[in-house]
Amino acid sequence: MFEKKKGEDIVQEIGGIRSMEEAVEVFEKRMPSEHYRRIRALRNPEVAVKIANAIVMCDPDTIYVNTGSEADRTFIRELALKKGEERPLPMEGHTIHFDLKEEQGRIIDRTFYIKNPGETVSSLALSKDRRDAISDIREKMLGIMRGHTMIIGFYMRGPAGAPVSNPALEITSSAYVAHSAELLYRNAYDVFDREVERLHHFYANIHSEGLNRPEDLPNARVYMDRSHQTTYSMHCTYAGNTLLLKKGNHRFSVDRSVYEKRGSELAEHMFITGMEGDGGRVTWFTGAAPSGCGKTTTAMAGDFFVGDDLAQMWIAKDGTIRSVNPECGIFGIVEDVNWEGDPKLMACLRNPGTEVIWSNVLIDDKGIPHWTGNGEPAPEKGINFQGPWHKGMTDAGGKPVPMSHPNARCTLRSSALVNYSEAAEDPEGVITRVITYSGRDSDTMPPVWMAKTPRDGIIIGACIVSAATATEVGATGVKRAPWANAPFTPGSLGDYMQAQFDFFESPRIAPEYQPVMAGLNYFLTHEARGGASKGLLGEKKDVKVWLSWLEKCAYKEMEAISTPIGLIPKFEDLAVLFRKRIDKAYPEDLYIKQFSLYTDNILARIDLQLEAYGKESGVPQAFFEGLHEQRQGLTALKETYGPIVTPRQAAAFSEGRRP
Repeated sequence: MFEKKKGEDIVQEIGGIRSMEEAVEVFEKRMPSEHYRRIRALRNPEVAVKIANAIVMCDPDTIYVNTGSEADRTFIRELALKKGEERPLPMEGHTIHFDLKEEQGRIIDRTFYIKNPGETVSSLALSKDRRDAISDIREKMLGIMRGHTMIIGFYMRGPAGAPVSNPALEITSSAYVAHSAELLYRNAYDVFDREVERLHHFYANIHSEGLNRPEDLPNARVYMDRSHQTTYSMHCTYAGNTLLLKKGNHRFSVDRSVYEKRGSELAEHMFITGMEGDGGRVTWFTGAAPSGCGKTTTAMAGDFFVGDDLAQMWIAKDGTIRSVNPECGIFGIVEDVNWEGDPKLMACLRNPGTEVIWSNVLIDDKGIPHWTGNGEPAPEKGINFQGPWHKGMTDAGGKPVPMSHPNARCTLRSSALVNYSEAAEDPEGVITRVITYSGRDSDTMPPVWMAKTPRDGIIIGACIVSAATATEVGATGVKRAPWANAPFTPGSLGDYMQAQFDFFESPRIAPEYQPVMAGLNYFLTHEARGGASKGLLGEKKDVKVWLSWLEKCAYKEMEAISTPIGLIPKFEDLAVLFRKRIDKAYPEDLYIKQFSLYTDNILARIDLQLEAYGKESGVPQAFFEGLHEQRQGLTALKETYGPIVTPRQAAAFSEGRRP
């Protein structure tokens, strides 16, 4: 069982500072007078001790306390340029950052949870015993900031005042990381003490990029100390490994939802977006998808944008489910972002007026960023993540070198988007009526299907399967991606699943606000449905229709076809929504290809999940019961109609009509 504050606090063990008085001595000795004044304005002893120990351990040449003022932000931006972590581009406010060629994603093989005796860690993650972790961190981080400036930032992961927000320290020697934090999170220097006192905890993140040399990467590590809610990162450059306000702290929030707030809160890898429905109503969605599988695109398909990656959710006193975004910016993959599919985001990236940090795209000789799938003419040459590049370039193995890395990113504030909603800063959150789960699934599930019960919705989330993406170094093939949150789930999947059941089946949720739970999949290919092309069976913009159908389902304004996997749309309804929402014809033969059930594929997927979860401890029996019911229903369909069951046949079967 997981316990907080169990075992030694590693940074305190190394730094040796244990009291407010000792911390103040460190500040007075090590900080310039202005920054000493700034740090002394914060009175929380635990915060002070954590910072002082980080100073002693890392031993920076100087220390900068970031209050979030424009002067501080200017200092950080200029330091990033001075150090060469970023380079200016001709468009005002735009810079380029290149990660090490060998570190273009999360280093999952060197990312560890720190484990206490008797604790269970997710079967999908690596762990290291606390004593071994202390030894490794001492060896690799002691004195690591000599010759560097330590930047200390104070942030809120979520709007100040929200019940599920989390205060967090960002302590780093990287001006690029500090710059990214200012775009992605709410600087909370002025309210940090108050929020820590209100919420009774804070997260801490200690990072140093080291010397930024490929030969240092074997020493790169990311550690998450769950017990003391502190991350450690060293010799890394990619933001997913360094800006641990993001996924590192998300892991701590998952722990809180599973072990401290079970049944009342969730911390999910989800977008938050609002769809405008009939009569001008706004219906709020959250949706999970693995990194690189369309969360930003789906979020941008909404009419009112709150976030594209993370969601903190809770059951409010009025029986509604509420959601807030821990972030206030976008760290988004740009591959295949283009004017046709992502016009709102493209307007920020291609027009003046938005501050943007680019990473790992191609920069041409005019200083213009380019990336794969942008729909624009490609330059003949430029500089990208691996150095000079030209058309037709191949690597040592003869493989084409892409114009940009598949995990190339853009970092910008959400408020730059034309569909940004001010509801993003409301501590009351948005009332969440629809929850979706999706992955990069080329051959199995239909574009959209709705769960019949909360249990079945939880099963959809638990059974996400997705092609691996470039967000994880070395990841290949197709793999399970439970709730798209498994890489960030510290404890056992059984514990996590039980927390999902306790939340979505909670009697505290008012019946009229029980959310629609559904699966999304717009990665089906022509090849998987009898065609020759590997291209998508449909277009990215079609997702606006799938969301619109679910929006109407939330108010029980749509009839649906009942199948063993859930409810699927009727053709007539979709044809109307395609015309209304995206002014597009929707032929019935395409509907049949997209929504026919390929029973062998789905049965194989169910068997995969039954086998995998059968090896986990503590998985609720209701999960297995639900999958066996689906399996039985699909088998009966197959025996009646064969391996491919059309929507019309599924409808006849559910209504008791047999051929």
